[in-house]
Amino acid sequence: MKICLIEYSGSYRYCIYQEGKYYEMAPMLNMQEDELVREFYNLYDKIINLKLDDKYAIKPDTVKYGVPIPGMRSVRDFYAFEDHVKNARKNKGLDMIKEWYDFPVFYFSCTPNVYPSGYKIKYPEKSKAFDYEMEVAAVIGNRTIDCHENCMDAIFGFITMNDWSLRDIQKEEMKVMLGPAKGKDYATSFGPFLVTKDEILSESEGGKINIDLKGYVNGKLYSHNNLKNIYFSFSELLERASESVPLLPGDVIGSGTFGTGCILELGSEKYGWLKPGDEVSLESPQLGNLVNRVV
Repeated sequence: MKICLIEYSGSYRYCIYQEGKYYEMAPMLNMQEDELVREFYNLYDKIINLKLDDKYAIKPDTVKYGVPIPGMRSVRDFYAFEDHVKNARKNKGLDMIKEWYDFPVFYFSCTPNVYPSGYKIKYPEKSKAFDYEMEVAAVIGNRTIDCHENCMDAIFGFITMNDWSLRDIQKEEMKVMLGPAKGKDYATSFGPFLVTKDEILSESEGGKINIDLKGYVNGKLYSHNNLKNIYFSFSELLERASESVPLLPGDVIGSGTFGTGCILELGSEKYGWLKPGDEVSLESPQLGNLVNRVV
């Protein structure tokens, strides 16, 4: 199921999107909206087995999305694509770091600064090197700690993620061997759909998850890759994140940037950093199109 959060008649409502229609979830589940939000992660089996009925379909004049992740607790963003790391380091004149292969690493992002598809991202005042990052994230639906073989059981679904980055600030911060901090907590976009894992994992083979992503800036193709090309699997990411620490419903686990998925990799000399007026669209046949304009 493709789950979204849209504004309708003055309030935001969780809906199932299918073939151009939005079906209200709460009445289909015989619940109030606030109850649905509270119980969301306990309703996985009911949600994936919903029978969609046109009497629950709504038709907003214009679609205004929210971030469809109830009770978001935390965002851990990994660094799991080998080609992204290699390309970014090569552009700095650096060799691949051998320790990268030892275990997947991550940082914590800033949950108050998350935005939906369609939201206008304000250009950062203190940066002249504004970048996008094309990613996929898993949303945790079941508590787990120290998971090993069963890590994927903890996932509720998958969603497209844009980890907006201030490269000049990030560069200076990381010289002091800490961060990224202010270079990464400015903004993160998620959406438009949280797709339940049954739909996504049904297309996986040998532990490789098939989610194709293309990144466009002002309609021009900049980035293209597939989650199948990740070096550390999502199971390995969850295993690392859950070491001695519980992962809870509403926690978000980012894949890290897909190879070619940012201007830092592609080269700012050729492509230029983002500027006001630019529209960034991350497009996936599985997850929908996450679109934001810089203003």
